[in-house]
Amino acid sequence: MDTIASLFSFITTPVSWVIVQFHSVYGALFGPDTGWAWGLSIVSLVILIRICLIPLFVKQIKATRAMQTLQPEMKKIQERYKNDKQRQSEEMMKLYKETGTNPLSSCLPILAQSPFFFALYHVLNSIASNDTIGVINTRLLESAQKAHIFGAPLAAKFTDGSSKVEALGSSITDVRVVTAIMIVLMSASQFFTQRQLMTKNVDTTVKTPFMQQQKMLMYVFPIMFAVFGINFPVGVLVYWLTTNVWTMGQQMYVIHNNPTPGSKAQASYLDRLHKHVTQRNKVSRRRDRAIVKAIVAKGRDRNEFERKFINGLSKAGLAAQPDGTVVKSDAAAVAVAEDGTPAGTPKRQQPKRQSKSQRQSGTVTGAKTAGDQEPKTSLTKSEAPEDAKPAGAAKKGAPKPAGGTRSKAQSGQRKGPQRPKSPSKK
Repeated sequence: MDTIASLFSFITTPVSWVIVQFHSVYGALFGPDTGWAWGLSIVSLVILIRICLIPLFVKQIKATRAMQTLQPEMKKIQERYKNDKQRQSEEMMKLYKETGTNPLSSCLPILAQSPFFFALYHVLNSIASNDTIGVINTRLLESAQKAHIFGAPLAAKFTDGSSKVEALGSSITDVRVVTAIMIVLMSASQFFTQRQLMTKNVDTTVKTPFMQQQKMLMYVFPIMFAVFGINFPVGVLVYWLTTNVWTMGQQMYVIHNNPTPGSKAQASYLDRLHKHVTQRNKVSRRRDRAIVKAIVAKGRDRNEFERKFINGLSKAGLAAQPDGTVVKSDAAAVAVAEDGTPAGTPKRQQPKRQSKSQRQSGTVTGAKTAGDQEPKTSLTKSEAPEDAKPAGAAKKGAPKPAGGTRSKAQSGQRKGPQRPKSPSKK
């Protein structure tokens, strides 16, 4: 770790200068030799760095979502060229170039923050070794060595021996208890941050290897922090715990206000937006208008949560517009239904199927025809033609038809001579 930290010694002077400037402010409030003054200086350094990294964080979010979108295409390339690794790599690079994505963009905040992390480690390690570094002179070095955070010196480690800890004015028990608690909090915050990303802000409609990798990292990162944390000074643990808490809060804000399409977070967000819009009959915030505009532009490609949102507005008498606003349904613009057609368009109804006897008798059942004509009724008994009367209804004594002539078939019977029925068994 010392070798890696020495590689970033070129940035130790700026880092030490920032810490000293914050220390001069907090030292006037809490005392220059207190752990509060030095601890809050490290926390302020983290906040300053993370504010500067916000543009990279936004780029990371866009890159992560772009990678999630490309996962189906990447999986097809892997299956198509599974026996040709070189061709597979070429097709992957071609896909990245065509879509304008970069897999390393999701790692930019961590990579950009690493030099400051190792520079701080180098500064604190020099304080523990009683060496001046950067702008930290002998007076500030003595003040930093006297600083204790909950009884643990700022430059002490979990693995330090009792003699080194006593030289810093503390006991090995206090150092190990404080560092153990901070390592547990650091690992827990990392686990919770990754878990809320996997359970709330991942598109559940697409099952890709990317999701499996993220799920694996949810358990790997906390273990890595626990293993490496025992070699971190207390000041570095303060730094890393602060940056984990910042990341967790930043991610919660993004999940709450700009969730991934198709995720559970989007379903919750659209439910809140639906209540807000139906109560006020308008979209108030610019961010909400941008999301409504994106949903309307998708058309038939909307997911189930977005279709539910659009249909909910239609039921409430509102219509989403292409510019992200909403109007009442009786205005010039109309809402877009689930299938992409205007909500007020009547659907074509299929006529009901008639039975065989109804078709033969001319009876029409069901609704009126498209021309609003009166349904046909069956012929009455008096209007029925005589030839249609059944043979059993003839009066007794009536002359039988001449031999060799065929009787007219009853309705529903075949024409021609009928096969005699076999006598029933009694």
